[in-house]
Amino acid sequence: MRIGELAERTGVSTRLLRYYEEQGLLTPSRDSNGYRTYAEDAVVRVRQIRRLLGAGLNTEVIASALQCARGEEAHLDLCPELARLLHRELTAMDDRIGTLQRRRSALAGYLSAGS
Repeated sequence: MRIGELAERTGVSTRLLRYYEEQGLLTPSRDSNGYRTYAEDAVVRVRQIRRLLGAGLNTEVIASALQCARGEEAHLDLCPELARLLHRELTAMDDRIGTLQRRRSALAGYLSAGS
């Protein structure tokens, strides 16, 4: 299928599909005229990418995770290396949440002091 059909079937813009290709997450073949052609399994791959992005992972981590992903829900078969990587991501996310909570408290303090 061509990029437009893949975009239509997945609800992802052609621009994003090209970005996924640039990041090494999606690999089309090329017709003799240079047009991108995607296999049927590209639909599942795009859905996996979207699910992993929705979990807060960046494309670098997703590139590693996709090797262990199966099905449209992107269920992961956790090998030790991927488990370590996801634990690092979770710790970093917890740190960002903590920072946001402290900033929120500070901002709320300014508002309550002004009342």
